[in-house]
Amino acid sequence: MTLANSQLREYLNFLIVERGLSTNTISSYQRDLERFISDCDVPDFALVAPHDLESHISRLRAHGLAESSIARAVVSIRNLVEFVCKGSKSLNLIKDVKPPRVKGRLPKALSIAEVNDLISATNSPGNPRALRENAIVELLYGTGARISEIVALNVSDVMKIDGGEVANLRLTGKGSKVRVVPLGSFARAALDQYLIRMRPSLVTKDKEALFLNDRGGRLSRQSMWTVVSEAAKRAQIETEVSPHSLRHSYATHLLDGGADVRVVQELLGHSSVTTTQIYTLVTIDKLRENYSNAHPRAKKK
Repeated sequence: MTLANSQLREYLNFLIVERGLSTNTISSYQRDLERFISDCDVPDFALVAPHDLESHISRLRAHGLAESSIARAVVSIRNLVEFVCKGSKSLNLIKDVKPPRVKGRLPKALSIAEVNDLISATNSPGNPRALRENAIVELLYGTGARISEIVALNVSDVMKIDGGEVANLRLTGKGSKVRVVPLGSFARAALDQYLIRMRPSLVTKDKEALFLNDRGGRLSRQSMWTVVSEAAKRAQIETEVSPHSLRHSYATHLLDGGADVRVVQELLGHSSVTTTQIYTLVTIDKLRENYSNAHPRAKKK
């Protein structure tokens, strides 16, 4: 094993053990860094120079990689070099190299009518998995959870109040941070129906997982993507719909309804309110559009 590969393994272990980053995040960092090692024939991350990084950026662009992915790769490399140099600015040769600037992209939120159509499409006639699909989509939209958070749910994360009624959901987000989110009446009803009428017949292998596949194991991330995309097709929604679309929609609709941005921050599990504020831009755009259409002095005739 080369020194660079040894440094990479040590860094990834640090991210897993000390930082508690998710498997998906670790995989993205590993992919970025292994590609850099291969591309630039890096012998030692402590020796990485600005021209190495600039050449790598040029090659990534030549391969058609998105600017956001290139920016993430640069940050990954810079963080590893900083780790190897143990924070010493005098040893870090690329400390002043900035990642490419990425234009802020507004999240694409579904309309409330589209969300309703999507949820209705999970209850298609003759669908033996309807209760599970309906509960998944209701939870994704009703909690704003990341798909990884829904996949990781256990039955013990369903929090009930006196009388046995489902009330809240315990989610484990990035960095193993736990938050409790309330469930609305529609999400509660859908989850209750799945727990009572479907899940017992699936329990064989995994007794803890909330959402089980037909073989009794934990339902995969890919299967949940399929649930959402197939429902979108049945609902004839023309725009691309993913589980993250429902997270965007949850945040946007809360802010449209007057929710405080810091409350939405807590519900989404964002560590900084700055991340949440991108959703306020969507709301401001809607206000501007309504103003332009309604106010007699908004635009020249």
